[in-house]
Amino acid sequence: MVTEMRKAEKSFRRYALLAVSVLLAVLLLVINAVNFTMLSEDADEITQRIADSKGEAGKKEDRESLIRWRLKSENGPRPMGPMGPDSPELFSSVRYFTVALPKGEDAELVAFQISAVTEEEAVSWAESLKKESTGWTRGTYRYRVYQEKDVTYVTVIDEGRELLSCYRLLVISGVGFLLCVLVVWLVLRYVGERLFAPLAEADRRQRKFIARVEQSFKLPLKLIERETESMERQYGPGEESRAIRREIRGMSELVADLGNLAVFAEEDLRLKPFSLSEALETAAKARETAFRERGIRLSLEIPAPVELDADPEAMGQVAEELLANALNYAKSWAAFRLTREGERVTLTAENDAELPDGSVDQVFDRYTTLSNHGAGAGLGLSHVKEIIRAHHGRVSARVEEGVFRLRITL
Repeated sequence: MVTEMRKAEKSFRRYALLAVSVLLAVLLLVINAVNFTMLSEDADEITQRIADSKGEAGKKEDRESLIRWRLKSENGPRPMGPMGPDSPELFSSVRYFTVALPKGEDAELVAFQISAVTEEEAVSWAESLKKESTGWTRGTYRYRVYQEKDVTYVTVIDEGRELLSCYRLLVISGVGFLLCVLVVWLVLRYVGERLFAPLAEADRRQRKFIARVEQSFKLPLKLIERETESMERQYGPGEESRAIRREIRGMSELVADLGNLAVFAEEDLRLKPFSLSEALETAAKARETAFRERGIRLSLEIPAPVELDADPEAMGQVAEELLANALNYAKSWAAFRLTREGERVTLTAENDAELPDGSVDQVFDRYTTLSNHGAGAGLGLSHVKEIIRAHHGRVSARVEEGVFRLRITL
């Protein structure tokens, strides 16, 4: 598990990379779409000119293109050579065929200036397109269907060479997209480390301050607790001493929560053989009196000793936090069940609660307490989740028929 600061840094890189990727993808898609659209429009203009020439384009069309070209060049030499449908060389190089399909008569090949198909194939192909209008066929061919009196004409031009440049641009766009994403990722990684470095330092100082505050509170609380015990021995327990003990217990839990503000990271783990069942029994025994005083029935169900490789201190904190949570928020009973199935260990904590049924995973959010909870900083179960995730485990919480059920799987 990474610290929250590292998670924030990763989220920043992820969302920034996503934003740049989406922008690049949209830009390249628009460029390729416009390029293909312009190529289709040029092909349609060529087929239209062939249609205007009654199905064939010859020297007359070449001469007219040359005249148009020269008229555009009257004001001096053009900076570029002839391109596109306005080129006077167009109809000497266009690859096409036109088939006439009279009603009730045999098809007639009007023009055939193409090498990729045979004459028979051209006629058959035209007959399959006679009910269409304009579009693409066989991937790289553009066609136009038009009427002249009772004759249907089908013109098909080969745009393979022109489409090749489109496909190359598409491939270049894809490779460029991947390279740009890689460069952006490297830049974000470099920038992210430096951008979050001051925040990480501020976080470190904050945790150091919290640790000092925790230590500063512990000693006065211990002294107050000792003085209270001395007063009870001398004068006997009274309402005042019980009130003081309640406040001490509340303050002690708050101090413990402050200590849990430090996010538990995976690199902090010190794994060794650890008895989770023994830790749970020890934590329960230490709080037996407190449960009894509050009228809460506590039960443990541990069929057999359960051991696993874990950080003893961290897992001990998990047991303590779960018992403290049950003590604070159970109405009349609390139960803990620990089982092992193969390599999997499951710890279930249950208690009665006045909450609506459904998932309540928000109890693992910092500074969050549910509606029936009393005072508390809302840090204990957050710390539990961090420890379990650091051990590559899972934790969830639900309320079913008035029972709050927390389940941990390791």
